Order: sequence, then structure tokens, then C-alpha cells
Amino acid sequence: MSDIEDKDYKTLRKVAKSYNVEIHMAGDIREASMFLQQVAARRGMCVSVHPQSYIYSGGREEGFLIRFINYPRFPQEPKQILEQAEELADWVRDHIGQYSWSITTPEETIYYSEIPHKIARNKG
Repeated sequence: MSDIEDKDYKTLRKVAKSYNVEIHMAGDIREASMFLQQVAARRGMCVSVHPQSYIYSGGREEGFLIRFINYPRFPQEPKQILEQAEELADWVRDHIGQYSWSITTPEETIYYSEIPHKIARNKG
């Protein structure tokens, strides 16, 4: 019998109020994931990454969704989770060369754009 089988283990159960924040961005998910792994190793964060297709009038782009949850092991206030997502989105978009993205929370959807003002104005 191993040491593990000899011990009596109890499952730890922690609960935090749900608060999910998602970053939606077009671009190469592999490149973004490798970058996220480097950031996670340095900063101690935990996110999930999911492929997404953006289909819109006039086109289609492949991209990804980065999801933050209020992780019960290290619970945070909603404002803190959103601030982390905004900071991370800015780093990721800079790393992969993306100019626009959105962040969703349970309350709102926020659109961000780094497109120079003259270009943005000409596109609508």
C-alpha cells in the first residue's frame, strides 16, 4: 500500500462570487498562447484560451477568447479582474500586432481600438 492510500484526504471546497471577464481578439491563437504562457510564468495568473471565428458583413477572421474567472482559491473583486484583463489585452494586442479588441463582463461590453484617429475616422 502506498503512502497516499494510507492517508485520509478531505476535499477542499472554496466558493467565490462568479465574475467572468473575456477578452475577444482576432489573431494567431498559437502566438497569443505562447505569449500568455510566458506572462503566466512571470505573473502567476491563470486564464483559459479558446479559438473563435469572427464572421461579419464583408469578411471573416480567426481569433481567440481569453477568459478570466473569479478563482475561489485567490478571490478578487470584479474591478481587479477587469483591470488585469485590460492590462493583459494591451500586452497581447501589442505582441501579436492587433489594433482592436473587446472585453466583456457580466455588465458591459467594452470596445478598444489602437487604430490611428485618421484611419478610424475614414472607416466609419
